[in-house]
Amino acid sequence: MIIPKTKEEIEKMREAALVVSKTLGMLAKEVKPGVTTLYLDKLAEEFIRDHDAVPGFLGLYDFPNTLCVSPNAQVVHGIPNDTPLQEGDIISIDCGAVKHEFYGDHAYTFPVGEVTPDVEKLLRITKESLYVGIREFKTGNRVGDVGYAIQQYCEKEGYGVVRELVGHGLGKTMHEDPEMPNYGRRGRGKKFVEGMTVAIEPMINMGTKNIKQLKDGWTILTRDGKPSAHFEHDVAIVNGKPKLLSTFDYIYEALGIQSNEEDDFRF
Repeated sequence: MIIPKTKEEIEKMREAALVVSKTLGMLAKEVKPGVTTLYLDKLAEEFIRDHDAVPGFLGLYDFPNTLCVSPNAQVVHGIPNDTPLQEGDIISIDCGAVKHEFYGDHAYTFPVGEVTPDVEKLLRITKESLYVGIREFKTGNRVGDVGYAIQQYCEKEGYGVVRELVGHGLGKTMHEDPEMPNYGRRGRGKKFVEGMTVAIEPMINMGTKNIKQLKDGWTILTRDGKPSAHFEHDVAIVNGKPKLLSTFDYIYEALGIQSNEEDDFRF
């Protein structure tokens, strides 16, 4: 069942989302060769709690950490460990926080130092596809419109669009209706209505779309061992149009990046 939010609830969700945005911005300066993902996890938990929020992933479905950290061929749900990051790696950092009883949940894939041009392109296309999908999240459209837009944008570059893992509705629980696949057919699926809040999150592989899971019960990898990228935003429908609850601005400020990609969707 889709649970539309009131304007007051959407504002509370935005506050929760911005805790995550600020956490990712703080981590942006820490992602570098030699750093362990366990160290990043510790920083994130402290930062979230210092901002009057609670880690959203820690203990959820028995997940053991604050961050999902997924380097290189890991798609999502990687568990932090003491293996140092290396020059040329990429790492998806997915973070959640609960504030005012609502969840914020979004992700960014960071390059670790300099990456190869083909990996840089994968990151760029995946992030661009996120906004292509967000543009379709408006009243009157349907779930399939978002998935179709993302799928077409990525598959024309020869990339694999993961099928088994999807975006989702978001609110007082981490996963609400509807599921938001990154593939689909126009005009299919549940219709979008005013006040809907979702997490849209393309998970795009450089090679095959096929995945596998490690024995830890969490970590998802590409089946061919090629890199995967993951970007995620929290979005609400306000006055019929998509508005971002989350932002990458704090990441870009930390890294000295200029971007206008969010301008059409500012809250």
